Amino acid sequence: MPEWNLLRATLADVEGARVEVGVIPLGATEPHNYHLPYGNDFIATTKIAELACERAADAGARVVLLPGCPYGVDKNLLHFPLVIHVSLFTLNALLTDVIRSLERHGVHKLVLLNGHGGNTLKPLLREWFAETPVFVSLIDWWKVGADVYTEIFTAPDDHAGEMETSVALALYPELVRMDRLVWQPPEQPVLKGVREGWVQVTRPWHGLTRTSGTADPRAATAEKGRRYVDVVVERIAQYLVELSEATLHDAFPYPER
Repeated sequence: MPEWNLLRATLADVEGARVEVGVIPLGATEPHNYHLPYGNDFIATTKIAELACERAADAGARVVLLPGCPYGVDKNLLHFPLVIHVSLFTLNALLTDVIRSLERHGVHKLVLLNGHGGNTLKPLLREWFAETPVFVSLIDWWKVGADVYTEIFTAPDDHAGEMETSVALALYPELVRMDRLVWQPPEQPVLKGVREGWVQVTRPWHGLTRTSGTADPRAATAEKGRRYVDVVVERIAQYLVELSEATLHDAFPYPER
């Protein structure tokens, strides 16, 4: 396919092209402290998807980047102004329709490239299993370079911290306002089990933090962001090439019996 980005493609690009893999970026519309944009999750994910698809296409992958979704599961952030929440049920309905469309067009491999921690999409993969011939895989892009994280960054990131801010500085510095940054450590839960992590809860974000940020971004740099993005993009691109070349069968991605 001459043009791997469907939004830029014409019918002349698409007609007769054999597409093996579709990629759809998923994000959220929510605040990220005072220095990052509301669209941070979606903007970062889309740019990483573009870089990975371009690199994979250059390596021979038959891949197409599909238009993404800028809304995510954000009900616990609705106390902050203009947060847009969609339910997991809504995402299921939207993505099911995308899958059915791809199925009709003979594209039987779909990658969900997710950039929002609230989008817990693994249960949807189980719902779609055996309901469609489309093989759906999920990538939370910020986890792709977890093994090199401490080689690049000095502090852990949870939301709007060093890693996210570094990536933003590398990919869209014009949208980053470090002069507006307000750093306050998040509140700690009053329940011991929640503090220690063996009790899981949905965090009411307005109780957790006044700024919406939960990690320290002050050590962020564009150079750190570029180093991490390079690792992430290369690994995702390699996966797209491998997936494009793979032959689907009943036991995939395990060996055929």
